[in-house]
Amino acid sequence: MKARYMKLGDRITIPMKKFWQQHPRHRWILSILWVLLIGFLAFFWNLGSIGLIDETEPLFAEAARQMTVTGDWIVPFFNGKTRFDKPPLVYWLMAIGYKILGVNEWSVRLPSAIAALGLTALGFYTLRRFAFLRQIRLIEQKIPNYLWFSAWIGAALIALNPLTLVWARTGVSDMLLVGCMGSALLCFFIGYAGIREEERETRGWGDAGKQIDSYFSPWYVAFYVLSALAVLAKGPVGIVLPGLIIAAFLVYLGKFRLVVPQMRPLLGGLIFAAITIPWYILVIWKQGDAYINSFFGYHNLQRFTSVVNDHAAPWYFYFLIVLVGFAPWSGYLPLAIARLRFWDRKYWQAAPASTQLGLFALFWFAGVFGFFTIAVTKLPSYVLPLMPAAAIMVTLLWTEQMSFGAGEKVGIRNATYPMLQLGLWWSGLFNLVLVLAIASFIFLSPNLIGYDPAVPDLKQVLQQSGIPLRGGIIWGITATAVAFLLRKKQLQPWLWSANLLGFIAFLIFVLTPGYFLVDKVRQQPLRELAAIAVQQQKPGEELIMVGFEKPSVVFYTQKPVTFFPNFEFTIFHIQQLAATNPASPSVLILAQYNKTGEAFLQPGQYKIIGESGSYKLIRSSKKQFLPSLIK
Repeated sequence: MKARYMKLGDRITIPMKKFWQQHPRHRWILSILWVLLIGFLAFFWNLGSIGLIDETEPLFAEAARQMTVTGDWIVPFFNGKTRFDKPPLVYWLMAIGYKILGVNEWSVRLPSAIAALGLTALGFYTLRRFAFLRQIRLIEQKIPNYLWFSAWIGAALIALNPLTLVWARTGVSDMLLVGCMGSALLCFFIGYAGIREEERETRGWGDAGKQIDSYFSPWYVAFYVLSALAVLAKGPVGIVLPGLIIAAFLVYLGKFRLVVPQMRPLLGGLIFAAITIPWYILVIWKQGDAYINSFFGYHNLQRFTSVVNDHAAPWYFYFLIVLVGFAPWSGYLPLAIARLRFWDRKYWQAAPASTQLGLFALFWFAGVFGFFTIAVTKLPSYVLPLMPAAAIMVTLLWTEQMSFGAGEKVGIRNATYPMLQLGLWWSGLFNLVLVLAIASFIFLSPNLIGYDPAVPDLKQVLQQSGIPLRGGIIWGITATAVAFLLRKKQLQPWLWSANLLGFIAFLIFVLTPGYFLVDKVRQQPLRELAAIAVQQQKPGEELIMVGFEKPSVVFYTQKPVTFFPNFEFTIFHIQQLAATNPASPSVLILAQYNKTGEAFLQPGQYKIIGESGSYKLIRSSKKQFLPSLIK
């Protein structure tokens, strides 16, 4: 039986090796096509085919649109008010997209998708150069085509995980931060490990050398530029986190005083400051303490030290987020971390820099995880920056597993092989349980989701769509494939393939149709009523939203919208309008069916001019709200 599987594997791998040896250029062509295919499926397919999703995405989209209207590219505004939540890079990129592609969903989401694709491509390049430990490096020297396959797996893992997939398709600043910060960290590592070992020794930068290398890698320049863009994408976290990660990594290796001077921090600081400081100076000059207190105080310091917007969670919150957000690969993450033997500091200090990618990814992962675990305000998107590091560590695990057979063929033995094989079996078993849990959750999801007042019949709609059944079948088949591979020792290094094929099928046949379904029942009614409001609105007539706040209406009407939590506040406001602005005799009110004012107005005192989903758009004369006419 073992010989049969080995023979089957040789039938596949031997012709591939001969082909690559005869056509080396085709490796890069195929790799580029692979990264583009993965990027297309994960980030660009149907990117602009659904409307903006309330509540956060339209805030960014409309602030960017108002920049193009007002010409003020320094201070972001939404609905006539300053928006200090995030720095301007994402607004600038969206606004440029509006100029080129028009004001649409593609332009809103394109910065996130491009950032995700760039990170995936750079992750592929990094893994292709450094995806090995010491023993695997010996295998690569004898089998020069081997690690291309590892980089292909790594690119897929970086792109195809739930958390990355969702935020790469959402027009907010999170994926832009991850793209810039993750690429910056990869650029640092390439600069740190990219010089050949013999060149390091001739320049006096061996492990025991006392001289400082004078070489300034261009990858360090890229690190400073990308870190600066990360700060313009989301604020100080764009440099604080990379700085902490790199510092901890170098201190652990005992190379802090050797590497930091090589990075030319003074020159790098000037590059960083030249990119970041001008906008901060201009916005503070225009807004003063209002910006400082809001952005630095509320949106940065206060979020770290206290609960903001009721986003509290227990200390183990991010363990659950990583388990679900990195599924189905998270089942192998504990083994991927343990195989690095991070407790053996002497081993890593003696290891060549080019073999330390896994250790660096671990510091990257732990740095982000620890930083946001300490932070009091917690959101799932906060740990998005650690997803590339998790993907790299799991990729290195599979690289090592698949290398054992190749190593034996060229006379290389690994004493840790039995232990890792046992760990792989247990990890595969955990992966099987996780995949079965995913299949069960999706199948039962109509009964598990909470009530959404925007879509009261969501459970019935979801059940009738057949999407939960489809998702349960896909992950059920994936679980069966995992179980089959797990039973065959010779096939266990290919366990990743079941997850990959299952995830791609899930993306195509479940997740994408699910996006369209939710858009149709949740967002499309608001777009339809926004279009009616634009057509029906009279000069000077105010549009009021009562009982809920959906910023997408502002974006799709491209007009100011006044929000009120209930009808009592609305009546008081309209009474003031009747006294101060008698030129416009009526108002437009957008509300849900149970919040359209029936409790305050007599029948016939308002007119319904549009209905869609659970919403009504009504027009009422201001005089109907005078105290003498209200019930």
